[in-house]
Amino acid sequence: MAPEIAAALGASGARFTRRLQSLWSGYGELWRVALDAAPGAATPASVIVKWVAPPRDEGGRSHARKLRSYDVELRWYRAYAAECDAVCRVPAALHCSARGGRWLFVLEDLDAAGFSERRSHLGAPEVASCLRWLAHFHARFLGRAPEGLWAVGTYWHLATRPDELAVLSDRRLREAAPLLDARLRAARYQTFVHGDAKVENFCFLAGARAAADQAVAAVDFQYVGGGPGIKDVAYFLSSCLTPRECALTAERHLTTYFQELRAALATHRPDVDASAVEAEWRELFPVAWADFYRFLLGWAPGAYDHDSYSRELTARALRMVASART
Repeated sequence: MAPEIAAALGASGARFTRRLQSLWSGYGELWRVALDAAPGAATPASVIVKWVAPPRDEGGRSHARKLRSYDVELRWYRAYAAECDAVCRVPAALHCSARGGRWLFVLEDLDAAGFSERRSHLGAPEVASCLRWLAHFHARFLGRAPEGLWAVGTYWHLATRPDELAVLSDRRLREAAPLLDARLRAARYQTFVHGDAKVENFCFLAGARAAADQAVAAVDFQYVGGGPGIKDVAYFLSSCLTPRECALTAERHLTTYFQELRAALATHRPDVDASAVEAEWRELFPVAWADFYRFLLGWAPGAYDHDSYSRELTARALRMVASART
């Protein structure tokens, strides 16, 4: 693999220097790789290598979903990633290939670019930075067909999670799940959603640069696809705030997101009625939250039963879809 990486980047050599993590379910590894520059070549000092080698003896629905996710990520980096700018920063794809049921992604080292901080819990300024990223991402791809990506983005999309739905003990939510999904799919304003926009997938500028520049970068595009942008917003807030913090601050964060979205639409899609987008997506916030909560309750039965904020939003979403049927 090292010779392929070196040849693709015009380096005289490549050395795997640090294993960063294993991929979900042992499907591969993430490495930092040092490059030896060839004479006269503009070679980065290091890159990130995502090497996907799924177990040969796996099968079933979950395995098929993961394989599809790597095809989607390959398509993302080959066809779409270069459209993202400094406001919705993503790693540059330096070399991507797939053969024999294996995938190789050679990506820009975001740590070397200054985005070396990772967070698990955020204050208001950091939340705002991530919401700004999402707003510009959603504005940039508003109305685009997700060709080669997931038709419906997010890793918890109902059609890909029948096993979790089958064990969901909340009968009302289980029966309403198709209605929640249909409501989101029927949204007039569709864009690309990141699909796994949790706080761990955002990279923050370190030190003094962070104080002067609110830019963040995002990684992991296995579940990018179509959908209303509010799905990413709901999931992101659930990943970085406690239920109590959500209850106290979610409305304020939504206002921040929609302010950023209006500014981004003015740049990328001035032909679109920003007020109409905001009205639709604000209304869908409880539906998007309940859609993800439906997955959580089936994925980890009992673990999220006492999340009062999610329960409240889900009850509101169930009333919304029930009233739409009458």
